[in-house]
Amino acid sequence: MSSKAVTLLSGRCMPLLGLGTWQAPPGVVQEAAEVALDAGYRHFDCAYFYQNEAEIGAAFQKKLGEGRLARDELYVASKLWNSFHAPQDVKPAFLKSLMMLKLDYLDLYLMHSPMGFPNINGELMPQKDGLLLQSDVDYVNTWRAMEELVEEGLVKSVGVSNFNISQLERLLSACRIQPAVNQVELHPYLTQPRLVEYCKSKGIALTAYSPFGCPALPSPPGENRPEPLLENPTVNEIAQKHGKTSAQVLIRFHIQRGIATIPKSITPSRIVENAQVYDFHLTDKEIQTLEGLNCNARFIKWNLLGMETHKHFPFGDQ
Repeated sequence: MSSKAVTLLSGRCMPLLGLGTWQAPPGVVQEAAEVALDAGYRHFDCAYFYQNEAEIGAAFQKKLGEGRLARDELYVASKLWNSFHAPQDVKPAFLKSLMMLKLDYLDLYLMHSPMGFPNINGELMPQKDGLLLQSDVDYVNTWRAMEELVEEGLVKSVGVSNFNISQLERLLSACRIQPAVNQVELHPYLTQPRLVEYCKSKGIALTAYSPFGCPALPSPPGENRPEPLLENPTVNEIAQKHGKTSAQVLIRFHIQRGIATIPKSITPSRIVENAQVYDFHLTDKEIQTLEGLNCNARFIKWNLLGMETHKHFPFGDQ
Protein backbone atom coordinates (compact mmCIF):
# COMPACT_ATOMS: atom_id res chain seq x y z
CA MET A 1 0.00 0.00 0.00
CA SER A 2 1.15 3.54 -0.70
CA SER A 3 2.35 6.06 1.87
CA LYS A 4 -0.24 8.15 3.69
CA ALA A 5 1.87 11.33 3.71
CA VAL A 6 4.31 13.29 1.60
CA THR A 7 7.45 14.90 3.00
CA LEU A 8 7.72 18.59 2.10
CA LEU A 9 10.88 20.59 1.43
CA SER A 10 10.60 21.91 4.97
CA GLY A 11 11.00 18.34 6.23
CA ARG A 12 7.45 18.28 7.58
CA CYS A 13 4.94 15.64 6.51
CA MET A 14 1.59 16.49 4.90
CA PRO A 15 -1.14 13.81 4.95
CA LEU A 16 -2.13 12.85 1.41
CA LEU A 17 -5.83 12.77 2.24
CA GLY A 18 -7.51 15.92 3.48
CA LEU A 19 -10.98 17.35 3.86
CA GLY A 20 -11.83 20.13 1.43
CA THR A 21 -14.04 22.87 2.84
CA TRP A 22 -14.81 25.08 -0.18
CA GLN A 23 -18.57 25.67 -0.49
CA ALA A 24 -19.16 23.97 2.86
CA PRO A 25 -21.75 26.28 4.48
CA PRO A 26 -21.06 27.65 7.97
CA GLY A 27 -24.17 25.94 9.33
CA VAL A 28 -22.92 22.44 8.51
CA VAL A 29 -19.14 22.61 8.16
CA GLN A 30 -18.48 22.25 11.90
CA GLU A 31 -20.27 18.90 11.99
CA ALA A 32 -18.48 17.81 8.81
CA ALA A 33 -15.11 18.64 10.36
CA GLU A 34 -15.99 16.78 13.55
CA VAL A 35 -17.09 13.70 11.58
CA ALA A 36 -13.85 13.87 9.57
CA LEU A 37 -11.75 14.06 12.73
CA ASP A 38 -13.56 11.05 14.16
CA ALA A 39 -13.02 9.20 10.85
CA GLY A 40 -9.26 9.75 11.03
CA TYR A 41 -8.77 12.81 8.82
CA ARG A 42 -5.91 14.96 10.02
CA HIS A 43 -5.39 17.27 7.01
CA PHE A 44 -7.91 20.12 6.66
CA ASP A 45 -7.85 22.52 3.73
CA CYS A 46 -9.28 25.92 4.64
CA ALA A 47 -9.26 29.45 3.23
CA TYR A 48 -10.30 32.92 4.31
CA PHE A 49 -12.32 33.21 1.10
CA TYR A 50 -14.50 30.26 2.09
CA GLN A 51 -15.90 32.31 4.99
CA ASN A 52 -16.31 29.28 7.25
CA GLU A 53 -13.03 29.13 9.18
CA ALA A 54 -14.62 30.08 12.51
CA GLU A 55 -16.86 27.00 12.41
CA ILE A 56 -13.96 24.73 11.46
CA GLY A 57 -11.99 26.25 14.32
CA ALA A 58 -14.85 25.41 16.68
CA ALA A 59 -14.60 21.77 15.59
CA PHE A 60 -10.85 21.77 16.28
CA GLN A 61 -11.38 23.40 19.66
CA LYS A 62 -14.03 20.85 20.62
CA LYS A 63 -12.00 17.80 19.62
CA LEU A 64 -8.74 19.10 21.07
CA GLY A 65 -10.61 19.91 24.28
CA GLU A 66 -11.78 16.31 24.56
CA GLY A 67 -8.16 15.32 25.02
CA ARG A 68 -8.16 12.56 22.41
CA LEU A 69 -6.40 14.67 19.78
CA ALA A 70 -3.13 16.60 20.02
CA ARG A 71 -2.40 19.74 18.00
CA ASP A 72 0.67 18.18 16.41
CA GLU A 73 -1.53 15.42 14.97
CA LEU A 74 -3.43 18.00 12.92
CA TYR A 75 -2.31 19.43 9.59
CA VAL A 76 -4.19 22.65 8.91
CA ALA A 77 -3.81 24.72 5.75
CA SER A 78 -5.32 28.11 4.97
CA LYS A 79 -4.94 30.55 2.11
CA LEU A 80 -4.16 34.23 1.62
CA TRP A 81 -6.98 35.77 -0.37
CA ASN A 82 -6.30 37.98 -3.40
CA SER A 83 -7.46 41.17 -1.66
CA PHE A 84 -4.55 40.93 0.79
CA HIS A 85 -1.59 40.64 -1.58
CA ALA A 86 -0.08 43.99 -0.59
CA PRO A 87 2.84 43.07 1.70
CA GLN A 88 1.47 45.11 4.62
CA ASP A 89 -1.83 43.17 4.41
CA VAL A 90 -0.36 39.66 4.50
CA LYS A 91 0.26 39.26 8.22
CA PRO A 92 -3.05 40.80 9.35
CA ALA A 93 -4.92 38.49 6.94
CA PHE A 94 -2.98 35.49 8.21
CA LEU A 95 -3.67 36.38 11.83
CA LYS A 96 -7.38 36.71 11.11
CA SER A 97 -7.48 33.15 9.75
CA LEU A 98 -5.37 31.92 12.65
CA MET A 99 -7.77 33.51 15.14
CA MET A 100 -10.87 32.07 13.45
CA LEU A 101 -9.30 28.60 13.30
CA LYS A 102 -8.52 28.94 17.02
CA LEU A 103 -4.93 27.77 16.61
CA ASP A 104 -1.57 29.23 17.59
CA TYR A 105 0.14 28.27 14.33
CA LEU A 106 -0.74 26.90 10.89
CA ASP A 107 0.97 24.00 9.17
CA LEU A 108 0.64 25.46 5.68
CA TYR A 109 -0.29 28.85 4.27
CA LEU A 110 -0.90 29.17 0.54
CA MET A 111 -1.22 32.15 -1.75
CA HIS A 112 -4.71 31.46 -3.10
CA SER A 113 -3.77 32.64 -6.58
CA PRO A 114 -1.12 34.86 -8.21
CA MET A 115 -3.74 37.55 -8.91
CA GLY A 116 -4.06 40.53 -6.60
CA PHE A 117 -7.15 42.66 -5.95
CA PRO A 118 -7.12 46.04 -4.18
CA ASN A 119 -7.96 45.93 -0.49
CA ILE A 120 -11.09 48.07 -0.28
CA ASN A 121 -12.49 47.67 3.22
CA GLY A 122 -11.60 43.98 3.10
CA GLU A 123 -14.01 43.22 0.26
CA LEU A 124 -13.50 39.75 -1.17
CA MET A 125 -14.41 40.68 -4.74
CA PRO A 126 -14.11 44.47 -5.18
CA GLN A 127 -15.97 45.55 -8.31
CA LYS A 128 -16.73 48.59 -10.39
CA ASP A 129 -19.22 48.66 -13.26
CA GLY A 130 -19.64 44.90 -13.00
CA LEU A 131 -15.94 44.12 -13.40
CA LEU A 132 -13.46 42.99 -10.81
CA LEU A 133 -10.97 45.62 -9.68
CA GLN A 134 -7.38 44.44 -10.11
CA SER A 135 -4.23 45.48 -8.34
CA ASP A 136 -0.72 45.52 -9.78
CA VAL A 137 0.88 43.96 -6.67
CA ASP A 138 3.62 41.58 -7.74
CA TYR A 139 3.09 38.11 -6.26
CA VAL A 140 6.85 37.95 -5.65
CA ASN A 141 6.48 40.79 -3.14
CA THR A 142 3.50 39.04 -1.61
CA TRP A 143 5.61 35.91 -1.27
CA ARG A 144 8.35 37.78 0.58
CA ALA A 145 5.81 38.82 3.20
CA MET A 146 4.67 35.20 3.47
CA GLU A 147 8.27 34.09 4.03
CA GLU A 148 8.35 36.37 7.07
CA LEU A 149 5.48 34.38 8.59
CA VAL A 150 7.69 31.28 8.51
CA GLU A 151 10.61 33.18 9.99
CA GLU A 152 8.37 34.43 12.82
CA GLY A 153 7.25 30.88 13.61
CA LEU A 154 3.61 31.53 12.76
CA VAL A 155 3.43 28.91 10.01
CA LYS A 156 5.52 25.81 9.34
CA SER A 157 5.41 25.86 5.51
CA VAL A 158 4.25 28.22 2.77
CA GLY A 159 3.10 27.46 -0.74
CA VAL A 160 0.94 28.59 -3.60
CA SER A 161 -2.24 27.64 -5.41
CA ASN A 162 -3.26 28.00 -9.05
CA PHE A 163 0.28 28.86 -10.20
CA ASN A 164 1.47 27.82 -13.64
CA ILE A 165 4.98 26.73 -14.60
CA SER A 166 6.27 30.14 -15.67
CA GLN A 167 4.96 31.74 -12.48
CA LEU A 168 6.60 29.04 -10.37
CA GLU A 169 9.88 29.53 -12.23
CA ARG A 170 9.80 33.25 -11.57
CA LEU A 171 8.99 32.73 -7.90
CA LEU A 172 11.75 30.15 -7.50
CA SER A 173 14.26 32.59 -8.95
CA ALA A 174 13.42 35.21 -6.33
CA CYS A 175 12.49 33.36 -3.15
CA ARG A 176 14.39 32.74 0.08
CA ILE A 177 12.00 29.96 1.07
CA GLN A 178 10.90 27.72 -1.76
CA PRO A 179 7.15 27.04 -2.07
CA ALA A 180 6.46 23.68 -0.48
CA VAL A 181 3.13 23.03 -2.23
CA ASN A 182 1.21 24.02 -5.35
CA GLN A 183 -2.50 23.33 -4.99
CA VAL A 184 -4.23 23.03 -8.37
CA GLU A 185 -7.20 21.40 -10.05
CA LEU A 186 -6.28 17.81 -10.90
CA HIS A 187 -8.39 14.80 -11.89
CA PRO A 188 -8.45 12.31 -14.80
CA TYR A 189 -10.10 14.90 -17.08
CA LEU A 190 -7.32 17.41 -16.25
CA THR A 191 -4.07 15.57 -15.53
CA GLN A 192 -1.71 18.50 -16.28
CA PRO A 193 1.30 16.21 -16.89
CA ARG A 194 3.78 19.03 -17.62
CA LEU A 195 2.90 20.88 -14.43
CA VAL A 196 2.99 17.68 -12.38
CA GLU A 197 6.40 16.73 -13.74
CA TYR A 198 7.75 20.25 -13.25
CA CYS A 199 6.66 20.39 -9.61
CA LYS A 200 8.09 16.94 -9.02
CA SER A 201 11.43 18.01 -10.51
CA LYS A 202 11.59 21.00 -8.12
CA GLY A 203 10.49 19.12 -5.01
CA ILE A 204 7.19 20.99 -4.86
CA ALA A 205 4.40 18.78 -3.53
CA LEU A 206 1.05 18.89 -5.29
CA THR A 207 -2.40 19.02 -3.76
CA ALA A 208 -5.27 18.16 -6.11
CA TYR A 209 -8.45 20.10 -5.56
CA SER A 210 -11.75 19.10 -7.17
CA PRO A 211 -10.67 15.44 -7.53
CA PHE A 212 -14.20 14.53 -8.68
CA GLY A 213 -14.29 17.20 -11.39
CA CYS A 214 -16.73 19.56 -9.63
CA PRO A 215 -19.94 17.52 -10.09
CA ALA A 216 -22.04 20.17 -8.31
CA LEU A 217 -20.75 23.08 -10.40
CA PRO A 218 -23.33 24.11 -13.03
CA SER A 219 -22.18 24.04 -16.63
CA PRO A 220 -22.02 27.51 -18.25
CA PRO A 221 -24.36 28.04 -21.21
CA GLY A 222 -22.87 26.70 -24.43
CA GLU A 223 -20.09 24.74 -22.73
CA ASN A 224 -19.91 21.13 -23.85
CA ARG A 225 -18.65 19.31 -20.78
CA PRO A 226 -17.68 15.65 -20.60
CA GLU A 227 -19.95 13.40 -18.56
CA PRO A 228 -19.46 13.69 -14.79
CA LEU A 229 -16.35 11.82 -13.66
CA LEU A 230 -18.30 10.00 -10.96
CA GLU A 231 -20.53 8.57 -13.70
CA ASN A 232 -17.77 7.81 -16.22
CA PRO A 233 -18.06 4.14 -17.34
CA THR A 234 -14.28 3.62 -17.20
CA VAL A 235 -14.09 4.93 -13.64
CA ASN A 236 -17.14 2.86 -12.67
CA GLU A 237 -15.67 -0.30 -14.19
CA ILE A 238 -12.43 0.08 -12.21
CA ALA A 239 -14.44 0.79 -9.06
CA GLN A 240 -16.59 -2.32 -9.51
CA LYS A 241 -13.49 -4.47 -10.03
CA HIS A 242 -12.14 -3.36 -6.64
CA GLY A 243 -15.47 -3.32 -4.82
CA LYS A 244 -15.09 0.42 -4.30
CA THR A 245 -16.97 3.59 -5.21
CA SER A 246 -15.98 5.80 -8.11
CA ALA A 247 -15.12 8.52 -5.58
CA GLN A 248 -12.72 6.19 -3.79
CA VAL A 249 -11.02 5.30 -7.08
CA LEU A 250 -10.61 9.00 -7.99
CA ILE A 251 -9.08 9.72 -4.57
CA ARG A 252 -6.80 6.68 -4.83
CA PHE A 253 -5.69 7.84 -8.30
CA HIS A 254 -3.94 10.80 -6.68
CA ILE A 255 -2.77 9.27 -3.43
CA GLN A 256 -1.09 6.35 -5.15
CA ARG A 257 0.97 8.80 -7.22
CA GLY A 258 2.04 10.79 -4.15
CA ILE A 259 -0.33 13.68 -4.83
CA ALA A 260 -2.36 14.97 -1.89
CA THR A 261 -6.06 15.46 -2.48
CA ILE A 262 -8.82 17.25 -0.59
CA PRO A 263 -12.27 15.88 -1.53
CA LYS A 264 -15.04 18.05 -0.16
CA SER A 265 -18.16 16.60 1.40
CA ILE A 266 -20.59 17.62 4.12
CA THR A 267 -22.38 14.25 4.11
CA PRO A 268 -21.16 12.18 7.08
CA SER A 269 -21.40 8.82 5.32
CA ARG A 270 -19.42 10.08 2.33
CA ILE A 271 -16.78 11.71 4.52
CA VAL A 272 -16.21 8.34 6.18
CA GLU A 273 -16.35 6.44 2.88
CA ASN A 274 -13.86 8.79 1.19
CA ALA A 275 -11.28 7.91 3.84
CA GLN A 276 -11.44 4.20 3.04
CA VAL A 277 -8.83 4.30 0.29
CA TYR A 278 -5.85 2.51 1.78
CA ASP A 279 -7.09 -1.06 1.47
CA PHE A 280 -6.83 -1.45 -2.31
CA HIS A 281 -4.28 -0.78 -5.03
CA LEU A 282 -4.78 0.43 -8.60
CA THR A 283 -2.64 -1.38 -11.15
CA ASP A 284 -0.24 0.53 -13.39
CA LYS A 285 -2.59 -0.20 -16.29
CA GLU A 286 -5.55 1.24 -14.38
CA ILE A 287 -3.58 4.38 -13.56
CA GLN A 288 -2.68 4.74 -17.25
CA THR A 289 -6.31 4.15 -18.24
CA LEU A 290 -7.46 6.91 -15.91
CA GLU A 291 -4.74 9.22 -17.21
CA GLY A 292 -6.02 8.44 -20.70
CA LEU A 293 -9.31 10.16 -19.87
CA ASN A 294 -7.51 13.51 -19.95
CA CYS A 295 -9.28 16.04 -22.16
CA ASN A 296 -7.92 19.22 -20.53
CA ALA A 297 -11.34 19.92 -19.00
CA ARG A 298 -10.73 22.65 -16.44
CA PHE A 299 -13.81 23.30 -14.30
CA ILE A 300 -12.47 26.03 -11.98
CA LYS A 301 -11.54 28.71 -14.50
CA TRP A 302 -11.45 31.91 -12.43
CA ASN A 303 -12.80 33.74 -15.48
CA LEU A 304 -15.68 35.65 -13.93
CA LEU A 305 -16.04 39.44 -13.80
CA GLY A 306 -13.21 39.98 -16.29
CA MET A 307 -10.62 38.21 -14.15
CA GLU A 308 -9.07 36.62 -17.24
CA THR A 309 -7.66 40.05 -18.16
CA HIS A 310 -5.52 40.16 -14.99
CA LYS A 311 -1.83 40.36 -15.83
CA HIS A 312 -1.14 37.42 -13.50
CA PHE A 313 -4.07 35.28 -14.72
CA PRO A 314 -2.55 31.80 -14.50
CA PHE A 315 -4.51 29.77 -17.02
CA GLY A 316 -3.31 31.23 -20.29
CA ASP A 317 -0.05 29.30 -19.92
CA GLN A 318 1.02 25.88 -18.71
